[in-house]
Amino acid sequence: MRLDLPEAGGSLVPYTMGEPRAFTAPPGPAASRVAYAAAHVVPDPFAEEPALDWDTTLAFRRHLWSYGLGVAEAMDTAQRGMGLEWDTTRELILRSGAEARACGGRIACGAGTDQLPPGPTSLDRVVAAYEEQLAVVAEAGAVPILMASRQLAASANGPEDYAKVYGRLLGGLDRPAVLHWLGPMFDPALEGYWGTPDLDAAAGAVLSIIEDHADRVDGIKVSLLDAGREIALRRRLPASVRLYTGDDFNYPELIRGDEQGHSDALLGIFDPIAPAAATALHALDAGDLATYEEVFAPTLPLARHIFETPTYYYKTGVVFLAWLAGHQRHFRMVAGLESARPVLHLVRLFRLADAAGLFPDPGLAAARMRAWLTVLGVAR
Repeated sequence: MRLDLPEAGGSLVPYTMGEPRAFTAPPGPAASRVAYAAAHVVPDPFAEEPALDWDTTLAFRRHLWSYGLGVAEAMDTAQRGMGLEWDTTRELILRSGAEARACGGRIACGAGTDQLPPGPTSLDRVVAAYEEQLAVVAEAGAVPILMASRQLAASANGPEDYAKVYGRLLGGLDRPAVLHWLGPMFDPALEGYWGTPDLDAAAGAVLSIIEDHADRVDGIKVSLLDAGREIALRRRLPASVRLYTGDDFNYPELIRGDEQGHSDALLGIFDPIAPAAATALHALDAGDLATYEEVFAPTLPLARHIFETPTYYYKTGVVFLAWLAGHQRHFRMVAGLESARPVLHLVRLFRLADAAGLFPDPGLAAARMRAWLTVLGVAR
């Protein structure tokens, strides 16, 4: 399959697509690692008011479950804090929970405080906002994820305030939760989370919370894009608490682990690379490290490109690939975020995804790429 792709300066160069890789859906989830894909949402382009295309949004979750991956619902990949409002998020959690029960799929859902206005508020209001969302997650039957809160970051005076808030929240849960450490590269409003900009001190603060409530903590998702720091934290966790890597730059080595342990996964990159991720994880189950490395290797340049600075616009690349791969009929996003990345960024993304064999139908991907470039006025 051939097409012309633009390069810097506006020239067009011929490009020949490779063959898709034949990824086979496994019989079930991987056994040696817990793996969640943080899933994107699909808007209804014909709605007069912002709304989701529920059929397509839920079909994509079934795609993830079909590869044995869990779904991390209503996380930043679903544009929490970047266009998705709480009323729609509430419906998303409940609909996805019902779909998970019907499919037998694993699901965890983000609970936050984004129904509050931005800026400082009282800690009591932060707790109440979390509790409102946690009740919805419980109704959905999902594992709760205590998402990092912009309002808490704006209101807390130090680590002791985080300890108070998380202590109250964890104490009120009827099942263990996943904590969420999202670095400022993903959300600048979370600078200084856990009460200090010093990352060593912040690690100590969250470890103290976990140790005080270890029976209520399933794990902690860490998205700092710093493999060494993640490993250091992982080695200090109580034995019962998982480290879910959110490091989209270094996930193969972190999931593989070492003689002192490994990370499980809760990753936005697993949305577009689900078939490859499932294949690699099942190879790891079988002790086949050569296949594990070989399958993940071409996905890493892709991931590092999707999540390049400004990292919080990674969602645009995720949705672009979903459209090219045939999972949805349009390249539109909530709040118009499809325009967040420049043309040449997405052109390179197309090349990298093709190199990883991720387009199940190269003809469809090529046709959609040509159509998109034509609309932009850069096709021949």
